[in-house]
Amino acid sequence: MLLAVAVVWGSSYGIAKSALAYYPVLGLLALRFGMTFVLLLPALRPMRHVNLRALSGVTGAGLLLLTIFLCETFGLLLTRAANAAFLIGLCVVLTPLVEWSLLKRRPARIEWIAVAVSLLGAWLLTGDGALTLGRGDLLILAAAVLRAITVCVTKQLMRDAALPPLTVTAVQSGVVALGSGAAALMLSPAQWQHVPSITGHLTFWGCVLYLVLACTLFAFFAQNYGIKHSSPTRVALLMGSEPAFGALFACLWLGEKISLTAWAGGGLIVAASLLATVRGSKGVRQPEPVPA
Repeated sequence: MLLAVAVVWGSSYGIAKSALAYYPVLGLLALRFGMTFVLLLPALRPMRHVNLRALSGVTGAGLLLLTIFLCETFGLLLTRAANAAFLIGLCVVLTPLVEWSLLKRRPARIEWIAVAVSLLGAWLLTGDGALTLGRGDLLILAAAVLRAITVCVTKQLMRDAALPPLTVTAVQSGVVALGSGAAALMLSPAQWQHVPSITGHLTFWGCVLYLVLACTLFAFFAQNYGIKHSSPTRVALLMGSEPAFGALFACLWLGEKISLTAWAGGGLIVAASLLATVRGSKGVRQPEPVPA
């Protein structure tokens, strides 16, 4: 399921970049996550019995997600889809360190090996082992750091709040939609424009529906479910193949040129993901209790 998320999210860079040609960043985020929230309204029923601590935790996770998508989508607007896919993949390297710091779980040796393989693959994915960082690339890097933190925060949230994954997804979607809309109205009114018509902009609406149904509804539910039943490092490693799929889709959908060295790097990242899967078949070590 998590590998399917990697494929879907890998394709999301090219799809979102296509949608940004029709509609600005904040408006697109508000539309995408607003539609998702409406579809998930029935999943909010468990929130009636949630305590204040759990409510603040799930809202905080939504704010983290909002910040990630602001960095990621504005960054995507300013850089290539392949660059974005590669740089987001660095959250694989950062997650074991964040998990060790926040959840007191020391990663196993094979997980560190998989991280090293993934890092080597990410380095090769640039093509020549070097990457010139522009403003868009730096925003994507910030999103990668926040992704690593969010995986660990959500792991603790899913354990402590005992909320269904779909409920967490619904709340997160509502926070992102509300935050994006508020930012557009208060800080940048130019980002809040009339929605393109369906008849004259089928490509745009096809992109939006794909982002809502596949990249948000399915992907976030699957990720939250995976986080609940696995360790954050394994989740990040399984999804470490996202850069390879993102590069492939950028090549096929947007016509971006990718070297053979970059494809070799993508193969190593997929291999790291499979290495994490092999470990999972032998049993997952649960994180140690976190002091209150």
